[in-house]
Amino acid sequence: MYRIEEPRLGGLRIKEWRRRAHLAVGLLFLVLLGSTLGIGLLDHSDAPLTTKMFTAFWDAVNLVTTLGDFSDFNSDQKVFMLVAILATMVVAGYALRQLTGMLSGDDVMVFWENRAMEHKLETLSNHVAVCPFGLVGQLVAARLRDAGVTVLVLEADVKRAEKASGLGYMVILGDQNSFDDVLERARLDTASALFVTGDDPNSNLEITLVAHTLNSGLQIVVSGENDLRRMLLQRAGASTVIDQNDIVAHAMVGQINARRAQQT
Repeated sequence: MYRIEEPRLGGLRIKEWRRRAHLAVGLLFLVLLGSTLGIGLLDHSDAPLTTKMFTAFWDAVNLVTTLGDFSDFNSDQKVFMLVAILATMVVAGYALRQLTGMLSGDDVMVFWENRAMEHKLETLSNHVAVCPFGLVGQLVAARLRDAGVTVLVLEADVKRAEKASGLGYMVILGDQNSFDDVLERARLDTASALFVTGDDPNSNLEITLVAHTLNSGLQIVVSGENDLRRMLLQRAGASTVIDQNDIVAHAMVGQINARRAQQT
């Protein structure tokens, strides 16, 4: 699910985690550098300086990575290594305490979910958008998916958006104040059709107008309850306006006519 109003805390947590990770890596690098210099300077052997420093670097890497494959130390180096081991333990403990758990919050999960949905939306094409995911919208979406069509649900209600996401649909969630952004994110420029199935005639009209503005060639199927509303929707850009009440009435009368035909 893509949320238009993405919780800012998720992005802030990611930035803070990166800052702390950089700090932890920097501290470990300082420990590595300090250990290399300390071990090398305390090496009283007659070996060349390059050999001493390489051996010191080897021991420092083993210290930081806790591999433990050290060379032989003199007494001064052993004392220094005790200090270096304590420093490494302190830095490692600090890093674990600072980084653990920061990326497991719900707001962070939403942040990564939005990033994943952004990549999907960038390549989305020839799909059908259904708005909203009410009773009619659910039936429309189900039949479209059964026909092999890629369905994108546009919703302003959190519970219905979560229901659609749980059923496996791609979903864009945004409140009424940001629904223009929802339509822009829906890639209507590459969509094949939009089904507007809401109960609010004013909302249906607004969605139709914005969608037609974003893509004048988009096929827009919308429900309208009377001739005046049909005219307004068609002027707003609707390709097909369906009166649900008229369809129900026609179906009911059709059942009676069918029974009369059978009796005669």
